[in-house]
Amino acid sequence: MKTITERHQLILQELKKTGIVNILELSDLMQVSGVTIRKDLKILEDKGLLYRTHGGGSLHNPYAIERPINEKQFINAEEKQRIGKAAAELILQNDSIMIGSGTTVFELARTLYPAKQITVITPALKVALELSNRPNVEVLQLGGLIRQNSSSVAGFYAEYILANISCGILFIGVDGIDPDFGLSISNLTEAGLNQKMISTAQSVVVLADHTKFGKRGIAKICELDQVHYIVTDQQTSADTVKSLEERGIKVIIA
Repeated sequence: MKTITERHQLILQELKKTGIVNILELSDLMQVSGVTIRKDLKILEDKGLLYRTHGGGSLHNPYAIERPINEKQFINAEEKQRIGKAAAELILQNDSIMIGSGTTVFELARTLYPAKQITVITPALKVALELSNRPNVEVLQLGGLIRQNSSSVAGFYAEYILANISCGILFIGVDGIDPDFGLSISNLTEAGLNQKMISTAQSVVVLADHTKFGKRGIAKICELDQVHYIVTDQQTSADTVKSLEERGIKVIIA
């Protein structure tokens, strides 16, 4: 039987190979219980050598951190622009769509020049301002307190309006996409509104660059099986795309 030092060395060696480790695989490899491996992972996390995740460990922090929207707009800006353009092609003949908050879905709003009249429902102040004078676009701005970090409303008033309307497609941004945890964001205040938007729409389209996969925000908003499309960039791994498609989600690479 391996000593605790030998187990820790082996765990770190496995981490260097792929960046992640799995409790069940480590348990089989070292012939010890899953409880022992969990204790080992906690010790290594306390030393700052890894991050514990659901079912294992990772070299990279799996938890999304909320950043102000003015800071986020510069992160992976080119990928977000391509994702926004690709997502716009899904609108087709829908006469009502919903655009959530976030820098990636804002890029969709910037590319939106419909040939026919449509209504855009949004909690995001930046989206509403971008589209307010756009030809063939009628904007329904959801009401409520505006959060400074996201420039978006949240709360009872916005959710009340959503309870009485329906829309064809929801375009939503997230902070994390995890196969077990589902879709999540990094702010609890906006979680309820996102959940209500998802229940209001006939189709849900997630706009997310490659950095959002394998991450978790603090607030879960839905399961993956509630998602119809995910529009992402070319850096998203083939294994991730395959896994999503096996779950019935249509993946569009921008």
